[in-house]
Amino acid sequence: MTKPMMTPAIAAERVAAGVQKRYSAERRFQRIGKLAIGLALTFLVILISTIVNKGVPGFFQHYVKLEVMLDAELLDPRGDQTVESFFDGNPRKALQNSVYELTGAEGRKGKREAFKLVSAGAQDRIRSMLLEDPSLLGQEVSVWFSLDDDADSFLRGYISRETPESDRRLSDYQIGILDELQAQGRIEYRISDYLFGGAASRNAEMAGVKGAVVGSILTLTVTLLLAFPIGVATAVYLEEFAPKNRFTEIIEVNINNLAAVPSVVFGILGLAVFIGFFGFQRSLPLVGGFVLALMTLPTIIISSRAALKAVPPSIRDAALGMGASRVQVITHHVLPLALPGMLTGTIIGMAQALGETAPLLMIGMVAFIVDTPASMLDPATVLPVQIFMWADFAERMYVAKTSAAILILLTFLVVMNALAVMLRKKFERRW
Repeated sequence: MTKPMMTPAIAAERVAAGVQKRYSAERRFQRIGKLAIGLALTFLVILISTIVNKGVPGFFQHYVKLEVMLDAELLDPRGDQTVESFFDGNPRKALQNSVYELTGAEGRKGKREAFKLVSAGAQDRIRSMLLEDPSLLGQEVSVWFSLDDDADSFLRGYISRETPESDRRLSDYQIGILDELQAQGRIEYRISDYLFGGAASRNAEMAGVKGAVVGSILTLTVTLLLAFPIGVATAVYLEEFAPKNRFTEIIEVNINNLAAVPSVVFGILGLAVFIGFFGFQRSLPLVGGFVLALMTLPTIIISSRAALKAVPPSIRDAALGMGASRVQVITHHVLPLALPGMLTGTIIGMAQALGETAPLLMIGMVAFIVDTPASMLDPATVLPVQIFMWADFAERMYVAKTSAAILILLTFLVVMNALAVMLRKKFERRW
């Protein structure tokens, strides 16, 4: 039997049905894509809003206004207004006199509880004032001092006065003092000068990111100085000069594999090589820069090779035809045209290095560093590790400061990525 011939009408009907089916599938695919983008944006908005909501209070804290008598006998025992004399002085006593007079505290217990409301950093603030302006000696000055983290937490509403006194960290007497100071207008909620000016501290109200930010800058400086020239030189050699054989293929495969290696592996490598073999100390920005440079190299090499490949062969052919050598072709023509892409890849790699924590934990940059590092050979920590450490502390004030530090880190990352986009837009050449 023979099949009946398909009439033009039936064929047209089947074609139309097939076209309609393909269009329906395309619309479904577009809807799925839009849904995925919507979900991603929703999660991003939830994440950013949560961090901002918790982080913005970290930029502020409560301060109390005290009148302090800067008695020369207490604060400058040598009488020569030198640094040594000020450090031999007793700012604690001057501060106690001010607190006791303001609060009317009496008895050993009452005075102790009243003085605990003021941050331990108040004494350093008095000393710093005198170091900046010794002429203040002998005068009574009004100074805003940070409140202790427990008092700050109470004023933020984290400690309820309804909680039984035995179950909270502030006594009824201390709460009464805070209420009275608020009624007098002596307590203000203002921008924290400790967050950007302080370093690591066990007192939450004194903790800041200055030391971690400086450590991050020093570490990234070492990373950039090592990774960028080595990465670009490697990319130029592999793309322009290296013969295409099995050896270079193995190198290329290993570079691509290194880009996918977990960052903690580079930390273990740095621990074994730079600290174990070469004997460098732990927690140095120099060692951290070495480790992050090793981690960033594959990214820079891959992006630099892609930028070199994007330069049209006609540029090379024209330069060679004019009598230029291979080196002149690369340095005078190819590299300047590929440099924007190389810089973009480098900045993205540096942004990735800025947010790394695991490799730096392995080389000891999790150490508690109080002083701000002055060079690459001074012990330091970095901003992601500082965030990691603060997140583990029990004090409630560290929650806000951790979120604030995250916002600072995100700001650095956004600025670096925006810089990469600007460089690409400004110098990009379309062929």
